[in-house]
Amino acid sequence: MADLTFQNIAIFGAGTMGTAVGQLCVLAGANVTLCDSSPEAIRRAQKSIEADLKRAVAQGRLKDSEEDAARSRLRFESGLVECSGSDLVIETVVEKLDAKQDLLARLESQLGPSAIMATGTNTLSVTAIAAKTRFPERVCGLHFFNPVESIRVVEIVAALQTGRETLDLCSRFIRDLDRQPIIVQDSPGFVVHRCLRPFFAEALRCLHEDVADVRTIDRILREGGGFERGPFEQMDAAGLDTTYAVWRAMWDGFFHDSRFRPHPILKKMIEAGRLGRKSGRGFYEHPNAT
Repeated sequence: MADLTFQNIAIFGAGTMGTAVGQLCVLAGANVTLCDSSPEAIRRAQKSIEADLKRAVAQGRLKDSEEDAARSRLRFESGLVECSGSDLVIETVVEKLDAKQDLLARLESQLGPSAIMATGTNTLSVTAIAAKTRFPERVCGLHFFNPVESIRVVEIVAALQTGRETLDLCSRFIRDLDRQPIIVQDSPGFVVHRCLRPFFAEALRCLHEDVADVRTIDRILREGGGFERGPFEQMDAAGLDTTYAVWRAMWDGFFHDSRFRPHPILKKMIEAGRLGRKSGRGFYEHPNAT
């Protein structure tokens, strides 16, 4: 096994993000326990990872022996006790403060004295989440971005209580995953989402004012601005509901500063069930995504 900073990792929340992070850790050589109280979420996660591994083999990115080894390092569970031997726990459960606080407080009793706990929140205060634990110096944020397999930056969020050793260990771990760690302070939206708001907001204003259509705006920013994806492509990939939730949380976190006011187009899209790739339709059609 690779000489990893954390050999045994538990991830709580088998949604899109938790599943992707679990797969990334397994492929790096870690033993991963992916947990969720929902049997259906576990079933979807298992199916997704198995399909991705088979695709990687078919494309020559992974050997048959490496696929078998990855499968042997991955477990799917539903409870807390299965994480007792974990060096690192990452929660990616529902984006509600009380749910995350309660989970980490309960997890803490199952872990050893040196285990690190990380929250995957992208909207909530890491300081507030850590405050409900007995050892808040061992808590930080690990903010991966969707799609996890291709976006190489990971924000490591330092709560007010987070210890220096925790930040150092998590930075080494992110490098183990062949990703670039960036340590940021606990502020609404951290850095990446805060900088993305004007990118999305101005694109939506241009659309609202009929300056150009969705495809034209995306094409101009890809070809003229050098972006890998245009703003509407990015919002569809992340999920319009997720984008809107982050936007609202930042607006609230900055006491309704007008810079962070969500655009009403997003709200209408969500009300129509157009959530982006996850629902098969957003600003674009995604017929093969559901």
